[in-house]
This record gives sequence, C-alpha cells and structure tokens, in this order.
Amino acid sequence: MGWFPNRIIINHLLAYFKANRFFVVSVCLLHAVAFLAALHWKKFFMGDSAEYIYEALNIKNLFFCYSGNPAMPIEPEFMTQRQPLYPLFLMGVYVFTFNARVVVFLQNFSSIANMLWAREMFKSLGYNAKYDKLLLLFIACYPSQFINANTVAPDILLQTCTVVYMACFIKFYKQQQIKHLLWAGLALIAGMMVKPVLYPVAGLHIAFVIVGVLRRRAHMQRVIAAAILPLCFVLMYDRVNELRTGAFHFSSNQAFNAVYYFYPFVASKYGADSAEIFLHQERAAVAAYPEYRDRYAYANHRGRELIMDNFAPYLLFHVQNALRLFVEPGKAEIDLFTGRLTYGKLYSKHAGGFYAAWHSKQPGALRAYVAENPSLIAIVLVFFFNVLKVIGFLLFLRLREIPVFIRMFFMLTVCYFAVAAGPIAAPRYFLPVSLVVSCCAIVGLSRFRSFQSPQPA
Repeated sequence: MGWFPNRIIINHLLAYFKANRFFVVSVCLLHAVAFLAALHWKKFFMGDSAEYIYEALNIKNLFFCYSGNPAMPIEPEFMTQRQPLYPLFLMGVYVFTFNARVVVFLQNFSSIANMLWAREMFKSLGYNAKYDKLLLLFIACYPSQFINANTVAPDILLQTCTVVYMACFIKFYKQQQIKHLLWAGLALIAGMMVKPVLYPVAGLHIAFVIVGVLRRRAHMQRVIAAAILPLCFVLMYDRVNELRTGAFHFSSNQAFNAVYYFYPFVASKYGADSAEIFLHQERAAVAAYPEYRDRYAYANHRGRELIMDNFAPYLLFHVQNALRLFVEPGKAEIDLFTGRLTYGKLYSKHAGGFYAAWHSKQPGALRAYVAENPSLIAIVLVFFFNVLKVIGFLLFLRLREIPVFIRMFFMLTVCYFAVAAGPIAAPRYFLPVSLVVSCCAIVGLSRFRSFQSPQPA
C-alpha cells in the first residue's frame, strides 16, 4: 500500500491541472521562454552568487557554514553573512552536478509553484479565474520574476517562503486552527534562513496573531505559544552566532546596513565622489577594531548615529525610494540579464542610468540616454503595469467585503518589504510580495469595474 498516498497526490495534481489548465500551461510557457533566454545570454550569476556558492561548497566539503574562501584567513563576518538554507539547496544540486543551469531550472519550478499558490490563496478573497489573463499579463510584465528565477540567487526561494507564510496565516485567521499557524511560523523561519530580511517579521507576526484571535479567545495560550515560535528561533540563532563569532546577532549584514543605506543619501546630496569617500572612511573606521564583536557594535552604533543626526532629510529620502519600489521597472536588472550592462559599470561611481540622466544638468542628456537604450519601450510598458497594480492594490485596501484584518495584514507585509529595501529600490527586494500585490490588484480592479462581487470572508 506504500504507493497509495503517492497515487492520491498524483490524482489531486491531475484534477487541479484539468481545472486550471489554461493558467498552468501559460505560466509554464512563460518560464520556458525565460529559461531559453537565460540559456542564450548565460548570465546566471549576480553580485552575491559567489558567496552563496562558496557556502554551499564549504557545507558540502567541510561541514562549515562560511560564505568566504576557506583557503584565505577565516573572517567572522563571512560566518553569518549568508543564511544557510539557499546554500543547502545549492549543495543538494552540487551533490549530483556543479551546474548553474540545473539550479535555475529547479528555481523555475519554484517560481511556477509560487504563482499557483498565490492565485489559490486569493480565490477565497474574491479572485475569479476569468481574470487569469490579466494576472498573466501582470506576471509577464514583471521581468524581475523571470530574471531571478534564472539567476543563482535566493530571491525566488524567499518568495516561496513568503507566499506560503501569508497563505497559511490567512487560513489560520479564517479557520482558527493551530496547525495553520504552525505552518505559517515554519514558513517564516525558513524564509529567515534564506535571507535575513524576514527576521524582524517575527515580532510583527506575534502582533498579527494577537490581533487576529481577539475575536476568539479560546485556546489563547496555545495560540501564543505557536506565535512566539519564530521569535524563539531568532533568539536561539542569535545565540548560536554569538558562540561562533562573539557577537549576539542574526546576520553580519545587519550591522553595516544603515551605513550602506546612508551611502546613496550622501551620493544624492553631495555627489558620487563624496559618497565614495564617505563609504571608504566608514569601512576603515569599522576595520580599525581587531575584534569582530567590537566591529559589529561600532557599525551598529555608527549607522544609528548617522540616521538620527540627519533624521528628517534621510527619512524623506528613504520613504521616497521605498515608494519608488512599487513602480520600479528594473532596467538595470534587465540589462544585466541581457549583457548590456556589467556590474563594474553598475557600481561605478560615475555610472549612468535613467535617474542619472533625468537629474543631469547637461543639455540633451535624457534624449541621448533614450537614443542609446531602445529597450525603454519595454520598460515603459512594465512601468505602466506597475502603476496599474498600485492602483488596484489601493482599491483592494478599500474593499469592505474583505475583513479589515486581512487588508491590514497584506498592507503591512507589503509595506515592510518596501521600507526594508529603502534607498536600494531594486525590484528583486520587492519580489517576495510582488505576486501578492498582483493578485490584490486584480481583486481591487475587478470590484472597481463592478464585476462579480466577492463572498464575505
């Protein structure tokens, strides 16, 4: 009888495919085209790929979570700079073959699953299959989804964890069953182990749970015990990192993040040369401390000091870029994927770009930029659909048919990722919630057009 559960699963998948054939085939075709494009351009790696690959090989060969070159002197920063779950995924591939094509091929399946799962989540919130064509249009016009699916990077896996977390949490809110809350907590923990951007959500998660169960006070103790699971994991992982490095922390990235966020602010205010000098001085100041614990503490303190000393102007700068993330088409990502741009040019202090041309005081700079970048036609199309999604998302947040809690849950989770990205404003930082925003937008736009009314949740 060992084959029986497998047969049940296969029958369930076949039934799902028959009921959703058009959407499933369409997303598979979109990913097939993107995968073939990736095979053509061969740009499978991004700036951080080497560190994830190093950690995967170090785990495989040395049982050592370390994202640096082990042949060089060991640096504590690399012990916690990259979370281990994506390197473990890479290691699972490398056990059989050291091949980036296999990695991105599997990531495409994860991306397809994310789309199907997000769509299913919204069926209980008023999404109708007759809007599948619009959803496919939103998906096709968000290139970052397909670029990151075909890049050795953890962002698609992070999207998987985020979508699963949100879907399980919505089920918990609707059904008030502990098992859904536990699955949501495990998905959140998995996401933290993919990228550290999710670990602050552990606190927000507890607030969501408390507010979400106020209407039903039964089994409150069990609910709270399940709710604090992600936070307990964060504290335990912080302790493990303290034993390894001497500093109680989740990721070595978090200490210097505020300084990195301040760098584009300096560049926008004083110019690229001043920003480079600023960053060099800050790095030198951190490196002057021989112990990692002291380097971490100083970087943390310095980051807070910089922001508090320039609080109002920096806050405005941060919010402006967080809002820009909602409509950012990601031309740099597209050009890197197609080989029109290199990372050397991208991170050059005199790097050009649309925003640089827009703010340039040289006459004809913007006209020259448009002439040199024929892909801008596609970029404008992506921008248009991003704006349409924002409008739909705002309309969704006003829908009275959907409980206020669910609307606030989506709004706060989406806004968290936008605020966390801040001045960087790259589409891949918005990728974890991009599918959710698309589905919200379709539900919102469909109600605005007075189509089929959603059922009360």
